[in-house]
Amino acid sequence: MSLQYLAQLAYLIVDKILQTIRHYQHIVARWLKVRNVRSFVSLLLVGAILSIAIASCSETRFAGQSDVRLKLVSFSVTKAAHDQIIPKFVEKWKKEHNQNVTFEQIYGGSGAQAAAVIAGSQEADIVHLALPLDVNKIQQAGLIKPGWENKSPRNGIVSRSVAAIVTREGNPKGINSWQDLAKDGVTLIAANPKTSGIAIWEFLALWGSVTLTGGDEATALDYVTKVYKNTPILTKDAREASDLFFQQKQGDVLINYENEIALAQQNGSKLPYTVPQVNISIDNPVAIVDKNVDKHGNREVAAAFVDFLYSTEAQREFAKLQYRPVNPTVSQEVVAKYPPINTLFTSQDLGGWDLIQKKFFVDGAIFDKVQSAKKA
Repeated sequence: MSLQYLAQLAYLIVDKILQTIRHYQHIVARWLKVRNVRSFVSLLLVGAILSIAIASCSETRFAGQSDVRLKLVSFSVTKAAHDQIIPKFVEKWKKEHNQNVTFEQIYGGSGAQAAAVIAGSQEADIVHLALPLDVNKIQQAGLIKPGWENKSPRNGIVSRSVAAIVTREGNPKGINSWQDLAKDGVTLIAANPKTSGIAIWEFLALWGSVTLTGGDEATALDYVTKVYKNTPILTKDAREASDLFFQQKQGDVLINYENEIALAQQNGSKLPYTVPQVNISIDNPVAIVDKNVDKHGNREVAAAFVDFLYSTEAQREFAKLQYRPVNPTVSQEVVAKYPPINTLFTSQDLGGWDLIQKKFFVDGAIFDKVQSAKKA
């Protein structure tokens, strides 16, 4: 019960008593054997104020022992990792603080999740999204303070992956590289950059496979246009693309996170895949949504959970699901189990997120032009 609520309640009670006293003041005065009813009222008000103060102290004393709730909004493929990490954090916090933490978890396409947080339909305390661009959008909407990337280790990047290409059994279309995706007769399953983080990474991987290996932008545009002509459906997120390819058996080839493909294999979908030797570092950020944690009063726990995600214990859980960990200790432990990559470029090699957004993904930019050419 908040102090504000207690104050409002005390005010209503005192106001009601005053109304009653005014109506029956001659009777009250005779019954109390006082000459000044106002003296009695003053004492009553002092009592009410003391009651509020006592209640406030009690609330402060026991606040640390009450349950606390966190809302985590994340992109679709992180659920398997968080399902392992969150119980470990809850147990640790309970042991150290004698406080129960419950999580509400919402998963979906990263772009759609960011839009929901901005709109207020998802009051996230913490966001773990597919790319820094989506966190930047939330910051620009005034929900996250500038400099969020400096408030956590590794510039706010908490998990990493690379792009991988999955084919059908026996690879009947002979798809072994990025360039093979543009061949006639190939059907690609991919997500939509307007709603999905993996889709943006996919697009950048395709573009960079040309421009960062000696090709010019005209060549890159021609190549990417051919690839998207081979993509009849754009799904809303990576998980939907995986289900379409693995469960519904649609398409000849799928581009997805390396870790998502590894998870599909763990769940019984054994299909060949390759990790291209020219690849993009897929960097997934985490951030506290300042406006919401201040509103909910749970910043301390939210900050502790973000810190825990970088711990050796949590990073090992990411690594079990084929994420490429950002914790140096865990990275050294698991480096041998990942396919090596000759050329690993980053978003900075393509100009950084501000330029990427304006150049490729705002309305009327290169991606929209590719889609228009696809329909022509």
